[in-house]
Amino acid sequence: MITHPMQNMPMSTIDTTYIPIHTQHSRNFLQRTCKNVFGTLPILHIVPALLFVFFVLFFGLFALPTAAQPTQYREISWEDLVPADWDPSASFKDLEDLMDLPDTDPRVQTLYDRMRQVWDQAPVVETLDQHTVRLPGFVVPLEEDTQGVSEFLLVPYFGACIHTPPPPANQIIHVKSPRPVADLQTMDTVWIEGQLKIERSHSDMGISGYSLIADQVRPYAPDRPD
Repeated sequence: MITHPMQNMPMSTIDTTYIPIHTQHSRNFLQRTCKNVFGTLPILHIVPALLFVFFVLFFGLFALPTAAQPTQYREISWEDLVPADWDPSASFKDLEDLMDLPDTDPRVQTLYDRMRQVWDQAPVVETLDQHTVRLPGFVVPLEEDTQGVSEFLLVPYFGACIHTPPPPANQIIHVKSPRPVADLQTMDTVWIEGQLKIERSHSDMGISGYSLIADQVRPYAPDRPD
């Protein structure tokens, strides 16, 4: 005959009373557990283990990725690119009497040649080097393909380098865009954003005193391009 397995067990061994684990019970349990663990493990094993856990947690916090902060661009004007103490007219004091001569006079060519030399060697504002800036201007393309314009000069007024002689070098920025800008035409007006560098470069369209790798090239609008 098969009997129930519980029939032969003494009733005293079966405890049906439910005793919830209170905070005090939990604390006592943790205290006993820690005492048992730290009382049985050799101290030479415990200390290295604790130090290992500490360093993992400490340096792990520094390894967590942080949210990238947006680049702050300083909006500048073309006047900001010209040193305050630069006076180009001082180089032509001895040629003021040539101003009224006709263009066919050979002496006028002397005036033009000296003017071009002064403008091409125009000084820049050294403190702007490596600054992230925002600036509007007109486009003079240098490099373009079917995808768009990847390199151009930025100038402060319409027609510069195209219909009129190039402006001073401190009024020309040589811009390179890592991504070609589509639908960009000669003399389009744009905002550029990027890191400005003091770098003089020569091109068929003019000599620039600054360069910039463009983070953004956007169509110009009178308000801020945010």
